[in-house]
Amino acid sequence: MENTTPTPSVQQQAQNVLRQFDTPAGKKNMPLFIAIGVLVVVLGVGGGFLLSGGGKVSGISTNSNQIVPGSKKSSSEAGIADEKTFKDTATGVLKTGGVEGEGTHHLERDGGSSQNVYLTSTVIDLESFAGKKVQIWGQTISARNAGWLMDVGKVKVVE
Repeated sequence: MENTTPTPSVQQQAQNVLRQFDTPAGKKNMPLFIAIGVLVVVLGVGGGFLLSGGGKVSGISTNSNQIVPGSKKSSSEAGIADEKTFKDTATGVLKTGGVEGEGTHHLERDGGSSQNVYLTSTVIDLESFAGKKVQIWGQTISARNAGWLMDVGKVKVVE
């Protein structure tokens, strides 16, 4: 016995598979959903900014006119005289620029660039001492690229 049922053509098969779907009710409300989504993102970013301190880094103002409590600042000296925390010291000419993202400044010492001390500071505005021969006190911190990376706690002009 042979199968005599006619096989539908490709066009008929496509019509059976494809059909028009009804427009969902949510499509009418799409602008409202977009507006709510934008509002949620803006409130989330704004709330995160406020909770993070609103422009302050670790509770220390980024305004260089303010100094950290317990520190002193003059034209020849700045920082905290805390010898327990800032026990490492070095002397040289303070220059702007770090190495490969480590440090904001560096101290040029005798012996060439291999003797440079790369510096950052959470206490002092190092830029006000750039170009001067200084003695610094700080704490050595780990580095990937710098031979010596130090968090400076005190700086004093020596010449």
